[in-house]
Amino acid sequence: MPEYQAPLRDMRFLIDHVFDFHGGYAALGASDASPDMVSAILEEGAKFCENVLAPLNRSGDEEGCHFDNGIVTTPKGFKQAFAQYVEGGWHGLAADPAYGGQGLPHSLGLVISEMVGSSNTSWGMYPGLTHGAMSAIHAHGTAEQKQLYLNKLTAGQWTGTMCLTEAHCGTDLGIIKTRAVPQADGSYALSGSKIFISAGEHDMSENIIHLVLAKLPDAPAGTKGISLFIVPKFLPDAAGEVGERNGVSCGSIEHKMGIKASATCVLNFDGAKGFLIGEANKGLNCMFTMMNHARLGTGMQGLCLGEASFQGAIKYANDRLQMRSLTGPKAPDKAADPIIVHPDVRRMLLTMKAFNEGNRALAYFTAQLLDVAHL
Repeated sequence: MPEYQAPLRDMRFLIDHVFDFHGGYAALGASDASPDMVSAILEEGAKFCENVLAPLNRSGDEEGCHFDNGIVTTPKGFKQAFAQYVEGGWHGLAADPAYGGQGLPHSLGLVISEMVGSSNTSWGMYPGLTHGAMSAIHAHGTAEQKQLYLNKLTAGQWTGTMCLTEAHCGTDLGIIKTRAVPQADGSYALSGSKIFISAGEHDMSENIIHLVLAKLPDAPAGTKGISLFIVPKFLPDAAGEVGERNGVSCGSIEHKMGIKASATCVLNFDGAKGFLIGEANKGLNCMFTMMNHARLGTGMQGLCLGEASFQGAIKYANDRLQMRSLTGPKAPDKAADPIIVHPDVRRMLLTMKAFNEGNRALAYFTAQLLDVAHL
């Protein structure tokens, strides 16, 4: 299996010469994101992804996640890699300093996420969904909700999910059946089932904070009647630490063709205690904050897989022997020439490279716009 190497030369070309990230950071007042700091972050991020995450990619896919009576265990090495990721400060790289983050630009975090996704797509799903949950709580949560959840999410002690899809509806969220019944203490009791929940259950963090779409008893029909709720796996106690288990459980995990090390779960809510985030019946508006974060992340996955495929194809084209070059032997000491000498193979490789460079440029340009949008 080919080894992943972060394409730092290509990344720096865009950062330094095409989009002038450094000038943009200066204009935004991001003084900590100096050229030297950015360079150091890229170097260290590459080392982590190449040396820690990439070696777990194949083994994680071969082993997959384990499901046992509602308990999900990630493949060997995944939990340890997450602990190392958190200890290195990567989880809070672009998070708000008010909640323990480093406050660096979101575009810089995106560059690191490219390395993560290319080196190990399955592993990258776990912190990726958490960042989306953090953005929704940060934008729409109360001061108390932000203080309670964002510090732990930023620190990587807790992780997050987004719970939209149900078995009978995918993108048509107006017909969801999950219900939220108001309780005397101001909370809500959520009942229903959600499917395709990435990182919905796992052993990598001490708590999982689910952001769940549901409908109140008197909600208007359709999408105008959707509300958003924070539903922790474990309810925080008076000190804000992990308390009693909530009424949410994993019914099963999906059996997939790929990213088998990413736990894609069915989650069942049985009177689970939830807390309204944002306004009642305005949940879709709040969720789109999270969705907009996820859209770029999902698009980045295409780039990540394209880069990993290109690196694998280059190695294969240099190793595989087939016929002789049209202009004469290029490896006379071997039985045939490596196929990279053949024009059509080179054309295919260059096409892959061109698509990757174009996709990376679009992603980085979009990330710059997000930097401005987060002001």
